[in-house]
Amino acid sequence: MYSIDLNSDLGESFGVYKIGGDEEILKYVTSVNIACGFHAGDPAVMHRTVEVALLNKVAIGAHPGLQDLIGFGRRNMAITPKEAYDIMVYQIGALYGFVKAEGGKMHHVKPHGALYNMAAKDEKLAEAVAEAVYKVNPEMILYGLSGSEIIKAGEKIGIKTASEVFADRTYQIDGTLTPRNQKDALITNKDEAVIRTCNMIKNKKVMCQQGREIDIKADTVCIHGDNQNAIVFAGKITEQFKEEGITIKAF
Repeated sequence: MYSIDLNSDLGESFGVYKIGGDEEILKYVTSVNIACGFHAGDPAVMHRTVEVALLNKVAIGAHPGLQDLIGFGRRNMAITPKEAYDIMVYQIGALYGFVKAEGGKMHHVKPHGALYNMAAKDEKLAEAVAEAVYKVNPEMILYGLSGSEIIKAGEKIGIKTASEVFADRTYQIDGTLTPRNQKDALITNKDEAVIRTCNMIKNKKVMCQQGREIDIKADTVCIHGDNQNAIVFAGKITEQFKEEGITIKAF
């Protein structure tokens, strides 16, 4: 009765600095979002991550972010829609080159961090993000926060969209994610994460931080690769999905 894509943000190491357990998380997910060098990653990391993703037969997507390596792309920056468009095209193209060189195919695009959250609320930024995906390749899927301006912009321009929910993040009453600098933005209890995720998939509801259930659509579930509990989350959630009759497959 139910099916879901399970995605994770990978390739976020840089030079000699290793972030996340990419090889382990690939055992559970059906799609991956690979950093493109602005917020994390570098050419060698991108190349290696594409190779292992293809070996594991998962859908590959670009994960473009703000040009903020020190802040990991999680700090808001005042950028124009044109600048958003340009950095999206630039980064999608960089990853596309590695995917094509390895004989693979780009499946989707998912903005990262602050760019993702800014575009989720800002109609003009969202339209720039969607236009960049459309003009590079209108067959790619645009991943965006469920109910956000990103999803609306993608639908408006005529590309396929995937509404994303988060296993390890809490929500505000307007459907946005709780900012990371606020208390209880992250869910560290794996059992709570599993219960919430199944509820989002089966009942299309999530409890927000204001104590009310809000509507939500779940096409794909994100488990952050840099979360220290990512592997535990992935194992527990996939186990519960089997019991709940939820099939895991790429969107």
